[in-house]
Amino acid sequence: MRFARTAAAAAAFTALLVPAAAHTAAAAPHSRTPGQTVTLPVRDALAELPVRQEDRTGYERSKFKHWVDADHDGCNTRAEVLKAEAVVAPVQGERCTLTQGEWYSPYDDRYITGPRGLDIDHLVPLAEAWDSGAYAWTASVREAYANDLGDERALIAVSATSNRSKADQDPTTWLPPAAGYRCTYVTDWVADKTRWGLTIDAAEHDALADQLSQCPNTPITVTLAR
Repeated sequence: MRFARTAAAAAAFTALLVPAAAHTAAAAPHSRTPGQTVTLPVRDALAELPVRQEDRTGYERSKFKHWVDADHDGCNTRAEVLKAEAVVAPVQGERCTLTQGEWYSPYDDRYITGPRGLDIDHLVPLAEAWDSGAYAWTASVREAYANDLGDERALIAVSATSNRSKADQDPTTWLPPAAGYRCTYVTDWVADKTRWGLTIDAAEHDALADQLSQCPNTPITVTLAR
C-alpha cells in the first residue's frame, strides 16, 4: 500500500534540489524545466527516454548522501518512508526510533511486522542512476535523488530479502517475484527515469518495452526534478 509523503518532507526535498547544468548524456528529447508537470502514456514516456550506453566509471555509493533529515523534524528519509507506507502505524520513540507496525512488501507480496525486516528501495538504484546520467550531477542533486520524498514512486519500503535480491539490477535482469506487481514496477521505473532526466541503455529499453506490451498503457504524471 502506498501513501503520499508528508507535505513538510516533500517541501524539504524541493529545498535540497539544485538544478544541474544540462549534460548531453541525460538530456531529454524535449525542453525540460524543473518543476514542470507532464502527463503522457507510459509507452510514449518510454519512447522519449534517450537511449545511451551506460558507464559505471567512478561510481561510489557514498556519492549519494542518504538518509538525511531534510525537514529537521528528527526523522530521516528512511523513517519518513516507513511512517508513510505503514499499513499499521509503528510506535515512534525518541530520535524517531520506530518499533512494531506492519508493512506490505509488493515486490514479494508479503506482510512484514516490525521495521527490521524492511529496506527502503531506490526504485532506480543509485548505481543505475549514476550509469544513466547522475555521474554528471552535483553532489546536492545526487543527495536530492537519494532522498526523493517528492514522488512516492521513487522510494518504497520492501522486504530486505527482495531488495537485496534486486541489488543494483535494472529490469533487464530483475523484476519483482510477485508477477502481479510487474506492470506497476516497470511503469514506475519509466516515471522515475522521466522525472530525473535519466537515460536507458538498449537492453533496458527492450526489456521495458517487452514488459509494457503486456500491461495497460497507463498515463503517468511526473513532476520533473531536473
